[in-house]
Amino acid sequence: MMFMKIKTSASSCSPSPYRADPKITSLGDKIADPVAASQFPETKLRFRNDHWAQSIGLDSLSDEKWIEHFGRFNVLPDNLPQPLAMRYHGHQFRYYNPDIGDGRGFLFAQLRDHLNRLMDLGTKGSGTTPYSRQGDGRLTLKGGVREILATEMLEALGVNTSKTLSLIETGEQLERGDEPSPTRSAVMVRLNHSHIRFGTFQRIAAEDNRALMNNLVQYCLVELYGETPSDNPAAQLFDLVSLAIADQAASYMVAGFVHGVLNTDNMNITGESFDYGPWRFTPHWDPMFTAAYFDENRLYAFGRQAEAMHWNLAQLAIALRMICDSEPLIALLDKFADRFRSAFVTKFLNRMGLKSQGSEKDIALVSAAEKAMMKEQIKIDDFFFHHRSANSSDTISYKSSDYEAFIMLYNDYEAPENGHEYWSGAAPCSMHIDEVEHIWMHIAQHDDWEILYQKIEDIRHMGAAHQE
Repeated sequence: MMFMKIKTSASSCSPSPYRADPKITSLGDKIADPVAASQFPETKLRFRNDHWAQSIGLDSLSDEKWIEHFGRFNVLPDNLPQPLAMRYHGHQFRYYNPDIGDGRGFLFAQLRDHLNRLMDLGTKGSGTTPYSRQGDGRLTLKGGVREILATEMLEALGVNTSKTLSLIETGEQLERGDEPSPTRSAVMVRLNHSHIRFGTFQRIAAEDNRALMNNLVQYCLVELYGETPSDNPAAQLFDLVSLAIADQAASYMVAGFVHGVLNTDNMNITGESFDYGPWRFTPHWDPMFTAAYFDENRLYAFGRQAEAMHWNLAQLAIALRMICDSEPLIALLDKFADRFRSAFVTKFLNRMGLKSQGSEKDIALVSAAEKAMMKEQIKIDDFFFHHRSANSSDTISYKSSDYEAFIMLYNDYEAPENGHEYWSGAAPCSMHIDEVEHIWMHIAQHDDWEILYQKIEDIRHMGAAHQE
């Protein structure tokens, strides 16, 4: 078995006992459909995330038990008796689609983590469901590797993201139109703080199920946000979601990340980024950089992601009008731009290691930094690394007036404290498409996984530096 356990050097995650808590059953049988996992010819463990497994009490599983639960999907103790394919609708590139739902995944289990949060274990590539349409319900091994890299990098950069818990190669040959085929197959398990999507609410609204809408709002407030419902629970939930999505949009920008497919069925009610298909990290601060080759109108380009998320929030508001007046929802929608801007400036300063000098100065600095990066075509990772690096000098070769304007503002800030050894390195840790393809080439051609495991260690090392 080609497999190596990754060192856990990133965020602190306290050990926790296993605590099953399948709360989703309280919503009844209209939220999801019972399904069965496919039987795979092979189950080769390629990646297990013991760092996050310990947060839910599963790090002590032997590799054999791990495969039993996350490759063959034998039920975890006291948990869901059968996997559930979640029901939802969604706007896909602004067109409403009522014919979707979990088509190659399911909710496998729910349990409490070290912070007592209700967490979901969901799958990708686990087989067909009632919503598979013409799909085979499978995941390519490359797709699983790409999701590991996306989630690890985003977590290290402070983005609220799902965690890739497990990747198991399954021994099937898959035909795909957008990559060389036949290609290897896998099944993945992700750890999420809920799989409830905006599209879940859209489906319930389309079905005019007022009782389920009320129950789902209560479920999200109590189980996912830990809130006591108010006299207007729908508006209360929408306020929390709007804050979380503004934070998510800001996180993407500061990380230089482009999700690629920000449809309403890919938006999580807790503002947690998940479901990574044609993602990319843009090398430069290019607002029109697009991740998905099929996004011909650049709807989800780097600089349009906040706009896309705001539009998606509006669709959630429309669904919630079933049980809520429009006025408070509209008022909260109108706050999104300010919430995004505030989160963006705060996160930008955090990545630079700078303390706030007040709103006006902070906004001016961030605006100048954006202009300088675009004018000089500075790589995003290089820009942030240089201004925190212990090896950087006071001068740099960029001489444009935009860069000089940024430096004048930057010099008013106290130099960041960079005690972590990462900042003494020669170059930043990055995750651009050529690196992803290089890692995959070693796996595809030589079954060499060491370069992937080393990259994960490098990413977690960077994450520890940012947290410090």
